[in-house]
Amino acid sequence: MAKPKLRPRRDSMAPSPYQEARDEMFQQIMQCGVIGCHPEDQKEWFDATMVYIQDRYPELKAPEITELRTLGERFAQPTKKQETATV
Repeated sequence: MAKPKLRPRRDSMAPSPYQEARDEMFQQIMQCGVIGCHPEDQKEWFDATMVYIQDRYPELKAPEITELRTLGERFAQPTKKQETATV
């Protein structure tokens, strides 16, 4: 009888602080209704949220915080509708 092949064990890797902060920020954007808000309201919300993220994840460096904000601002933009081409 053939020996059953054993699959190599994958150790689950814990997410990095950056990944945790990113995921938390995306969840907050969806829960707080930031998507589609007035740009001034979004700016105020992101200002406060980035201060919170910096306090919650002190191991993040300034470029990572800036990148998180950029990702969040893009995520909070309303979807762009594709225009159909008329022939």
